[in-house]
Amino acid sequence: MKALLKLSGLIDALNNGAGRLSYWLILVAVLVSSSNAFMRYAFSIGSNAWLELQWYLFSAVFLFCAGYALLHNQHVRIDVITGHLSKRGRAWIDILGTLFFLLPMAIAILWMSWPVFVDAYVRNEQSTNAGGLVVWPARLMLPVGFSLLILQGVSELIKRVAFLLGMIPDPTDKDEGPSLEEQLAAALRKEREETAA
Repeated sequence: MKALLKLSGLIDALNNGAGRLSYWLILVAVLVSSSNAFMRYAFSIGSNAWLELQWYLFSAVFLFCAGYALLHNQHVRIDVITGHLSKRGRAWIDILGTLFFLLPMAIAILWMSWPVFVDAYVRNEQSTNAGGLVVWPARLMLPVGFSLLILQGVSELIKRVAFLLGMIPDPTDKDEGPSLEEQLAAALRKEREETAA
């Protein structure tokens, strides 16, 4: 089990890296979008390639962050039910949900998306829009993103089983500090207090 926990740690590091890379992809997407809009409205210069690059970047962020979100327990949950369960009960729900829903769905999408990518790569598929981009990098994002999600699902499965065996503390008890929204609210409160004083 210790080897599996080490594997889990490596998967967690991989998805943390993908999440941190996505921070930069968001910045690039914002810069591309704003530059594209500026050029279009200021100089009447437009490009399908720039528009397609925007959705390529958005897709990359969305797909590459799925595993990252699972690692940080940020996926949508139905707490109405799980909120009343013990930690062990929640761990069992996570295990069953991962085995019967997350992994089969992600594996099916990976299985179906791989041939689509290979076909686009072999044919060097181009966008149907005039001046558009090569399509295969966008097609590759789907299998890569779902591979990251599958790996993180396996990692979470390992951690839940290790928790049930008493080898590690509850993996959902991560104190990652206040969220950005909580930090902003605290800063605004402090600013109001300083202004009032």
